[in-house]
Amino acid sequence: MELKRVVVTGLGAVTPVGNTVEETWKNLLEGVSGAAPITQFDCSKFKTQFACEVKNLNVNEWIDRKEARKMDRYTQLALVSAAQAVKDSGMDLEKEDKNRIGVIFGVGIGGIKTFEDEVSYYALNKENGPKFNPFFIPKMISDIAAGQISIHYGFRGPNYATTSACASSTNALADAFNLIRLGKANAIVSGGAEAAVCACGVGGFNAMHALSTRNDDPAKASRPFSASRDGFVIAEGAGCLILEELEHAKARGAKIYAEMVGEGESADAYHITASHPEGLGAKLVMKAALEDAGMKPEDIDYINVHGTSTPVGDISEAKAIKEVFGDAAYKLNISSTKSMTGHLLGAAGAVEAMVSVLSVQNDIIPPTINHDEDDKDEEIDYNLNFTFNKAQKRTVRAAMSNTFGFGGHNACVIFKKYDD
Repeated sequence: MELKRVVVTGLGAVTPVGNTVEETWKNLLEGVSGAAPITQFDCSKFKTQFACEVKNLNVNEWIDRKEARKMDRYTQLALVSAAQAVKDSGMDLEKEDKNRIGVIFGVGIGGIKTFEDEVSYYALNKENGPKFNPFFIPKMISDIAAGQISIHYGFRGPNYATTSACASSTNALADAFNLIRLGKANAIVSGGAEAAVCACGVGGFNAMHALSTRNDDPAKASRPFSASRDGFVIAEGAGCLILEELEHAKARGAKIYAEMVGEGESADAYHITASHPEGLGAKLVMKAALEDAGMKPEDIDYINVHGTSTPVGDISEAKAIKEVFGDAAYKLNISSTKSMTGHLLGAAGAVEAMVSVLSVQNDIIPPTINHDEDDKDEEIDYNLNFTFNKAQKRTVRAAMSNTFGFGGHNACVIFKKYDD
């Protein structure tokens, strides 16, 4: 069976550096950090007192106030990003066969704030017997963002959530890509959302020693590939891509950002939180994506790396890139936009896929910020071009986006310039 081609026809984003795709992209190119003191709860007794929060977003401009109260914040962010992407795609939903449009949306944790609130309320009032909000479960569960988007638009195609920690939304994109090229859908609204900036989220990651504690200078806390990195910066947000079968997109005169050409998936099979020190799973997933795309290492011009600013993870990913790409590794641009957005957990892959698509479209690489020339790790090869501190213009024929999650889950996607 001949596989169908898949293109990107719509984008949406709500991130710590912008509440639209345009604002996010502009601030990423300018090297703006989204990290600041936490505003959503009293964190004065926590080891980490800052995060990358979404700022100044009025969800009621996008979602009916009554309906929004039935949703966890992660679902609200998902719906806003999806609404932007659907609008951007230019699809006339009155003319579309909604049985052939699906929704696959990833989340790493789900409604953790809803869970925290309900359990706290129960603990305070348990002597009076159990009393829970009737929307507790529907607000909390990880599939509900996909369900709410489907309900909002009446999309009746494939509909589910992917949960693989920080690889969740990249897995969502991979699944959407495969379903479309197999002919099972005309288009799929795909991406990811997360909203874990709460006491349980920050406290839990603090207990693992996973978060940066650079409370005196939050904006410079996320510093991938620098020797002084001390953990990731937790973030919230959502990203959404409209993936569409090429002939369907052409028939309706859609604008095309880029073509999605390959995906890869692998496991480290090593540790519940740490990446394999030699990047074994990272090597496998990048090789798998290249093979799926029918591409050679030298065909890739940019990798948006996982690059979380953790001591072990950054080293292992750099090693993996060198092994997979060989001499071509030194001709690549590499950057970690988590240096600006922080780590959006289950939403990271979707936002970073969007960044990769925009790099292909605009021929420019956003930077990895917060690197000082004398802050070098002896285990990292700085002959690789990490695009430190300043965006770089270059022709981007194809871009790869890596995401690696707790549990050893690895996912990778590739986009290239569309050529009919």
